[in-house]
Amino acid sequence: MKTEQYVMAYDVEQDRLRAILPGGFASLRPVLRINAEITDGERGYLEFNTAVEKDGVKGWLNIGYWEDVQFFRSGSTVTFRTEHLEIAFTGVGIEGSCPAEKDNDGCFFLGDKTELRPPEIITANKEFCDCRFRWSFTDSDAHGESIGKTLPAIPTEMKNIYPKQEFTAENAAAIPCQQVLGAYVVRFER
Repeated sequence: MKTEQYVMAYDVEQDRLRAILPGGFASLRPVLRINAEITDGERGYLEFNTAVEKDGVKGWLNIGYWEDVQFFRSGSTVTFRTEHLEIAFTGVGIEGSCPAEKDNDGCFFLGDKTELRPPEIITANKEFCDCRFRWSFTDSDAHGESIGKTLPAIPTEMKNIYPKQEFTAENAAAIPCQQVLGAYVVRFER
């Protein structure tokens, strides 16, 4: 299958993330990540994740996912739309190697039983992208735009204790975006 994988990460207040994580999970970095895919040029898919550790295993915790996602192309821009998210990636023509995360043992999916799906090995080069996004569960949900460079997500010590909230995409989307950290697309055969 021909796959186009679009990835964007944004910085948020880590204490707000800690307040929504389910029991047993610890936040590794103050980051939320959106992965969007197009398979065989026709099927759109989107995931919303955050970096976590559980029982010594580090990876990404899936907050939500959407299948049959609408996407549109206009020149070098690809826009994905769900009921509560619009995200657009514009390739900038600069390539680099696909990032290998040292602390990624896979992606946790919650359900009757927590499942850890191993990370996919991708060797194709990535193309950096400009990106803009907006969640729309409410008028004040996270939104942002990249600034043309990739920035690190630096873990923070706990400063604020927020009331515990349910682990949902809506509650995660309500955490304000402090900065888009970076975006890219990688094209490969799956």
